[in-house]
Amino acid sequence: MNPVQGPPVNPAGREKDMVTLPPYVIEPPDILLINAVKIVPKPPHVIEPFDGLLVRAIGADDQRDPIGNAYFVDPEGKIDLGPSYGRVEVANQTIDDAQESIRRHLSQLYPGVEVSVSLGVSAGAQQIVGEHLVGMDGRVNLGTYGSVYVTGLTVEEAKARIEEKLSEYLVDPEVVVDIFSYNSKKYYIITQGAGFGDNIVTAPITGNDTVLDAIASIGGLSQLSSTRIYIARPAQPGMDCEQILEVDYEGITQGAVTETNYQLLPGDRLFIAEDRMRKFDGVLSRFTQPMERVFGFVSLGTATLNRITRYGLGSLN
Repeated sequence: MNPVQGPPVNPAGREKDMVTLPPYVIEPPDILLINAVKIVPKPPHVIEPFDGLLVRAIGADDQRDPIGNAYFVDPEGKIDLGPSYGRVEVANQTIDDAQESIRRHLSQLYPGVEVSVSLGVSAGAQQIVGEHLVGMDGRVNLGTYGSVYVTGLTVEEAKARIEEKLSEYLVDPEVVVDIFSYNSKKYYIITQGAGFGDNIVTAPITGNDTVLDAIASIGGLSQLSSTRIYIARPAQPGMDCEQILEVDYEGITQGAVTETNYQLLPGDRLFIAEDRMRKFDGVLSRFTQPMERVFGFVSLGTATLNRITRYGLGSLN
């Protein structure tokens, strides 16, 4: 005996009784908003031009020209400690090496000086900020830090995955992740064309879309449509049947009845059936129009022959 399965469909939310959608699962081509709020390169950090160093010195000219500030590395790879002390080359050195280079430079004027150097700002650390598209391969590109596979993850899981990747280069990185554009989840509006071809429109899911919202988005029912409308909801994985939700269009529009103004979920098909009389007329015209054309040619040919017989070929000029 097969085990008893749960309900094969999602709960049906309605205009006055919306259901909360499950946590959003990221898929291409969603756009993520990623902002890194903590970017500290892993040691040993090699100093580059435009880095900012915090330099403190004890035992120099502390009263008149103290050293205790942030100093930026210029394009030549040096920091300027001021008129009293001059410039010191620190580019391509570690923080400890730079500290020793500054101490040796100052000790020429002030023997016994003590120096402390720390990294204030790293110009070489790439900033991560702004919109990031989830590519067709399911990854977001983080620039020099590589790419991260985020498809199938929630926002919280993507945050953890991105921070795990960044931890290869940074010390305890921290990022904020949010959905900037919900592009991967949609529903479909299918309008039968009464024999002239169906029209299919996709619309993004916002979380509180209803049948009336969907119909309004396409400008209402067309002249070829009937008021027979239903939602075809795909079955959950492992289930065998879809769910069909009939819509009372006249009740929704004329009586403000919300019972069948269902909430639309990702993957729903809102089907708007054709008007049968319009379809009959369209199908009939497909058969009668060729015959009308044939009769028209026959009538024109007969009239032309009669005129030639009666008046001669000169009558055609």
